[in-house]
Amino acid sequence: MTAASNPITTIPRRTFIQGAAGIGALASLGQPVFAQTAEFTLKWANNIPATHPSTIRIREAADAIKKETNGRVDIQVFPNNQLGGDTDMLSQVRSGAIDIFPLSGLILQTLVPVAGINGLAFAFKDYPTVWAAMDGDLGAYIRGAIDKVNLHTFDKCLDNGYRNITTSTKPINTAADLKGFKIRVPVSPLWTSMFKAFGAAPTGINFSEVYSALQTKVVEGQENPLAIIEIAKLYEVQKYCSMTRHMWDGQWILANGKRWNSLPRDIQAVINKNVALAVEKQRDDIRRLDNSVEAQLKAKGMIFNDPDPKSFRETLSKAGFYQDWRKKFGDEAMSKLEKYSGKLA
Repeated sequence: MTAASNPITTIPRRTFIQGAAGIGALASLGQPVFAQTAEFTLKWANNIPATHPSTIRIREAADAIKKETNGRVDIQVFPNNQLGGDTDMLSQVRSGAIDIFPLSGLILQTLVPVAGINGLAFAFKDYPTVWAAMDGDLGAYIRGAIDKVNLHTFDKCLDNGYRNITTSTKPINTAADLKGFKIRVPVSPLWTSMFKAFGAAPTGINFSEVYSALQTKVVEGQENPLAIIEIAKLYEVQKYCSMTRHMWDGQWILANGKRWNSLPRDIQAVINKNVALAVEKQRDDIRRLDNSVEAQLKAKGMIFNDPDPKSFRETLSKAGFYQDWRKKFGDEAMSKLEKYSGKLA
């Protein structure tokens, strides 16, 4: 390459030195070298590893939103509990320190009681039933309740999958195997109530601390969807996986209400469109993962079993689990759920 064709050599030396000095001055002040051109910068935080479909698809959506708004919107994604545990990030999205945060309805239940209703044990027999409910009347009812605590809720929730129990000590074949069993559960009243009804010893622990709690034997086991078990490498500290499919869990995408309402309508429309597309792709990703991850976990040494759900359901019914939660959620909410689940004992 000749000097004439090299654009760097055509810059006057004085201009180059002045530019370098300017960059140095910015650096010395702790300022970014390139000016922030975005009109709206939003923090999106989650508790999911960076390699999980939830994070991958939202990063894609953030890129698309930035492009479609000509750089007016910059959504910065902070995965894997970088900004705190679930309960801490819920506080932050309420205060405005975080702008957008996906959270399980069963953890949100500590603030919005009805948000945990989808987690009633064995409520949804399959995915068509899940999406009919959550994209339909039940989901609309829950979103209405969330709106009352000044959080904006996007129309569609992310899929977190059906949950299964893993242990370091023994497979779980019947409800009797859970008696006295030390199990980690998310910080949620419904999760704690369910495992107490089984006679287990549930301990509420944020997801950021699950691996270490299992490794140090604070708890013997935990329960999560297969994709989380694989991506979070829980197979390293758990030997057995019992395919109980005891509840379906999703994540509502929450935004700070004041921040969301301050955005121009055209910006809201672009964000809504791309988040909805990302959710649909994420749901398909989880579906495909479910079809392959069991084999991957078996190859990594996990031992699988398929317990009959009958003993679990009977134990919950005898313990009054469904009756207690019917009183807590109320007849209107339960009727919305049972429109899809059928009558729960």
